[in-house]
Amino acid sequence: MNYPKLAFSEVIKKIQHDLGSRDAYERVENQSYKDGLTATEIQFIGQMDSFYMASFGENGFPYIQHRGGPKNFIHVLDIRTLALIDFSGNRQYISVGNIALNSKVSLILVSYPMRARLKIYAEAQIIQLEDDPELFERLKPVDYKFRPERMMVFHIKAYDWNCPQHITPRYTSAEIEKFVVPKEQEILELKNEVTELRSRLNKYENHGI
Repeated sequence: MNYPKLAFSEVIKKIQHDLGSRDAYERVENQSYKDGLTATEIQFIGQMDSFYMASFGENGFPYIQHRGGPKNFIHVLDIRTLALIDFSGNRQYISVGNIALNSKVSLILVSYPMRARLKIYAEAQIIQLEDDPELFERLKPVDYKFRPERMMVFHIKAYDWNCPQHITPRYTSAEIEKFVVPKEQEILELKNEVTELRSRLNKYENHGI
């Protein structure tokens, strides 16, 4: 897997040359071969509760779709393969239709708290639920309400990490609650302690101590 070799067309290389970045990226091309996902990517993917997918349409336009679910709804089947259940949404089926004609897709997974982006080139495969019930059981999320329509398998062709520039940190309500709840508990305990101390002080004052 070599993301730069796949991503950098001759036109792109010329632009890089004209703008002064070609030498650096040529070195990256020659050194960036990766034999599948590493533990770093696998752990990162397992924490994702959403991602963006680009597919290519008959109309000549790319189509970008957001997909979400519980953490770990994107499963790493092996170091070259991802899979997930395609939950029912607005039922436009644009991505599904695009993939039927052109399996090539791009995925971008963003962690806003970590200010990290993983970009993936892949070929998508649509699998109907009844065609592989064993895979469905493996992909099925626990304690999450959903209606399945099909499964998607992504055969990874290349991947790379984006720089963290211009990613504004954002946090989910669950992530915020994780930090806020202990502080609220601490404040409550301090308030109770103050109330108890005031009560004791009042007793002392009332008894002329």
